[in-house]
Amino acid sequence: MSAPAGPTPLADRSPAPDLARGGMLLLIALANVHTYLLADGLRSYPAALGGVDRVVVLLQMLLVDGRAYPLFALLFGYGVTQLAWRRAAQGRPAPEVERIVRRRGTWMVAIGFAHAVLLFSGDIVGAYGLVAVALAGALVRGRDATLQGLAAGGTALGVLLGALAGLRLPPEAAALRSVAVPDAGQALVLRLVEWLSGGFVLQALSVFGMVALGAWAARRRMLDDPAAHRRLLVRVAVAGIGTGLLLGLPFALAAAGLWAPSLGASLAASAVHTLGGYAAGAGYAALFGLLALRGPGPVGAALAACGRRSLSCYLAQSVAFVALLPAWTLGLGAVATVWQAALLGLGTWLVVLGIAVASERAGYRGPAEVLLRRLTYGRPPVPPG
Repeated sequence: MSAPAGPTPLADRSPAPDLARGGMLLLIALANVHTYLLADGLRSYPAALGGVDRVVVLLQMLLVDGRAYPLFALLFGYGVTQLAWRRAAQGRPAPEVERIVRRRGTWMVAIGFAHAVLLFSGDIVGAYGLVAVALAGALVRGRDATLQGLAAGGTALGVLLGALAGLRLPPEAAALRSVAVPDAGQALVLRLVEWLSGGFVLQALSVFGMVALGAWAARRRMLDDPAAHRRLLVRVAVAGIGTGLLLGLPFALAAAGLWAPSLGASLAASAVHTLGGYAAGAGYAALFGLLALRGPGPVGAALAACGRRSLSCYLAQSVAFVALLPAWTLGLGAVATVWQAALLGLGTWLVVLGIAVASERAGYRGPAEVLLRRLTYGRPPVPPG
């Protein structure tokens, strides 16, 4: 086997996927931070909301909730295909590329396990790793029809699973129990239980369709060459985001306390909210592809720097939230409002963004990216002399 290649030079990287990953991390910060609030309502929001909190919940349900992770999944599938291309260009046979994808996925499961047990049971890295292990053959060598079938089937299954989020659980079951307990050891055990019971396999089942869609889009280089696909990207951005807003509105009204649906209506609203999230995830990806056409600029360069370190930045956000919000640390989640949590999510993302920019200027890669590459490919050979 030839020596593993080094990191892809910046000049050879497509800017749009990195730009999208950087912006995606803001959506993920906003989607995750409110789960630390010991909430007892729909989608881990409080059942009793003040005026400002209602507005924040409504906006987040329309623009963020169930939209961030489909975008993450699509970009992950896109990145797996890019990885396969780079290895094929080095002369690696397809079976070897599949083994690389599975090995990388296996280590992602391990990283996700550590993240879930130590910090946040809602981890998604392990779920994407599981999808990579299970679908490596389809992602690397599967026909377009196979990827399309996986995307359609994954969407249908995700909508069915998403309907369950419309259930109004008892207050003691609505919030993550691991956030509410003051004992650190007990919280660790609870995070393991939460991750295994809902944050791992179920997450993988809900996102594998978008991963397949991302791989299909990567084969057409939609984000690598957005200029050649401008018209399609415009249509996907408008239709996807518009569909997400339309289908997300009923459940957003319910979560914000502006509509009290029956059980059946709540399940239906949650199902279409999930479907709208898949559409919005694709729309967001297309929008970032169009933004990449405007050139780097300072904001775009900052987002791209963050996107090139997306795993490190994702984990860093959890470190910040855990240091402040759970009952077993400072416990601020018990007193913070939804709008305050949203500000914390935004502020954390901005700090992480600044660190990513500083790392880019200093020539440092993200530590989690370095670790994952080392685990996947082994230690690079030392040059002679």
